Amino acid sequence: MEEVELGSESDEEPEDEEPEDEESEDGDEEEERAPSENDLFRESEIAADYIEGLLDILDYDGDIDEMVQSGRPLVEVVGSGLQNLVGSRGSTLEALQELSRLAIYRQTGSPSRLLLDVGGFRATRRKELTAVAKNAAERVKEHGDPVRLEPMSAFERKCVHDVINAMSGVESESEGVEPSRRIVVRRSN
Repeated sequence: MEEVELGSESDEEPEDEEPEDEESEDGDEEEERAPSENDLFRESEIAADYIEGLLDILDYDGDIDEMVQSGRPLVEVVGSGLQNLVGSRGSTLEALQELSRLAIYRQTGSPSRLLLDVGGFRATRRKELTAVAKNAAERVKEHGDPVRLEPMSAFERKCVHDVINAMSGVESESEGVEPSRRIVVRRSN
């Protein structure tokens, strides 16, 4: 199998997992209530407040936008000189996202699917990963051999899976254990 190295920064987003059914004291299953648009916006406000406090402590300037996009809270930090908040391969951004999710959990008591972006890092990375996925799919179609991509974060893997799933003749599968979890692209049956 061929291994492909990605030369640019990465970022992580947790893969969607089905919530486990909770049971009440009398054994009946409780329905999981999907958060409302207002609940999701409140989560983005909590995260924005947390990030704003952090920026103040670090003496960084940045504009913070909070919103709801595709059914999840989103906070974007825009400004110059914020690369330290992204870090190598997005590792610092990922840590800040997790800390922001903990701040939300602390105030709401519910886990959050918050997405944090700094300086447009995620959009840029998504474009790069689209090219990587298309390149891997073309090699699989041309040569027939599966292609193993370098280890990726959950965010990166989801981006690649989305591109591969939209293509005919190829399929993708994640293998391995974090932090070495990677995607294998192969011909579909």
